[in-house]
Amino acid sequence: MFLSLIFVVTLSAAAAAGEGCAPADRAALLAVKSSLRELNTAALASWTGADCCYGWAGVSCDPDSGHVTDIVLRGDSPSSKDDNPPGIMAGEISPALCRLVNLNTLVVADWRDISGPIPACISSLRILHVVDLTGNRLSGEIPPEIGRLSGLAVLHLAGNKLTGRLPLSLTKLSSLKLLDLTGNSISGDIPEDFGELGMLSRALLRGNLLSGKIPRSISRMGRLADLDLAGNRLSGEIPGELGEMPVLSTLNLEDNALSGEIPPSLLRSHRLNVLNLSHNALEGTIPDSFGESSYFTMVDLSHNRLKGEVPKTLNAAKFVGHFDVSQNQLCGQIPGGPPFDDLAAASFAGNDCLCGGPLPQCS
Repeated sequence: MFLSLIFVVTLSAAAAAGEGCAPADRAALLAVKSSLRELNTAALASWTGADCCYGWAGVSCDPDSGHVTDIVLRGDSPSSKDDNPPGIMAGEISPALCRLVNLNTLVVADWRDISGPIPACISSLRILHVVDLTGNRLSGEIPPEIGRLSGLAVLHLAGNKLTGRLPLSLTKLSSLKLLDLTGNSISGDIPEDFGELGMLSRALLRGNLLSGKIPRSISRMGRLADLDLAGNRLSGEIPGELGEMPVLSTLNLEDNALSGEIPPSLLRSHRLNVLNLSHNALEGTIPDSFGESSYFTMVDLSHNRLKGEVPKTLNAAKFVGHFDVSQNQLCGQIPGGPPFDDLAAASFAGNDCLCGGPLPQCS
C-alpha cells in the first residue's frame, strides 16, 4: 500500500511537471507578440499552441516550474555577413513583459524598427541578469529605477534613440559588468559616483550628448578595462588618476571638448594599449614620459592645440603601433629610430614647424 502511494505521488508530480508553461506566462508572451509586427521575418510564428516552453522560438523555461526564464530574439546585426536581408520587426515592447517575474535574460536586439519606450516596469523584474535591446529605435529615457536590478550584469542599449539623462540609480547596479549605451542621444552629466560600479569591465558611452566633467571616481573602478566616452560634449581636464588604474587598457576620449594638459600618467602607464585623445582642445606639451614597459597599439593625439616637441622617450617604448600627432602646433626635429622610422608623414602633418623623419629635413 505504501509503495503504491509513492508510485501515485510520483506520477502526479511527473504529470504536473509535464503540463508545460505557466498559463500566466503564456498569456504575457502572447501580449508581447501582439504588440510586435514582423515585416520580413517569422521569428514569432512559432509562438502558438498551449506549451510556450516547447517549440516557441527564443523562449526558455524552468523545467520544474514551467515559468519563462529567458527570451532571446535577435535579428541580424548590421555587421552580419549573411547574404540574406536582415530581419525587421516593428511595434513596441509591451509592458506585459513585466508579468514574467522569473525572467533572467531579455534579448530583443537588432530588429531595427522596434520603437517606443523601454517599459518602466522592467525595473520590477528583480532577477534579471541580462538586458540586451540594442539595434532598435527605442526612445524615451532609461527607466529611472533601473538600479533596483541588483543582479543585472549586462545592460546593452546601444544603437537606439534614447534621450534624457543617465538615471541616478544606475550606479546602484552593483553586479554590472557591461554597460553599452553607444549611439543614443543621452545628455547631461555622468554621475559623480559612477565609480561605484565596481564590477564594471566595459563602459561604452560613445556617441551621445553627455556633458560636464569626467568623474574622478572612475579611477576607483578596479575592474574597468575599456572606457569609451568618445563623441560626446565632455569638458574640463582629464583626471590623471585614469593612468593609474590597474587594468584599464583602452581609453577613448576622442571628439569631445576636453582642455588642459595631457596627464603624464597616461603615457607612463604600463597597462594602457589604446589611447585616443584626438579632436579635443588639449594644450601644453606632450609629456616625455614613455618608458620601457609602454606598449601602445595606438596613441592618437591629433587635432588638439599641443605645442613643443615630439617626445624623445617614445624611442624607449616597448612597442608603439599607430602614433598620430597631426594637426597640432608642434615644432622641432622628429627623432630618429623606431618607431619613428616606420611612421608616415600623415602622422605629423599640419603642425607649425616639425621637420625631419618622414617630413622635409630640418634646415
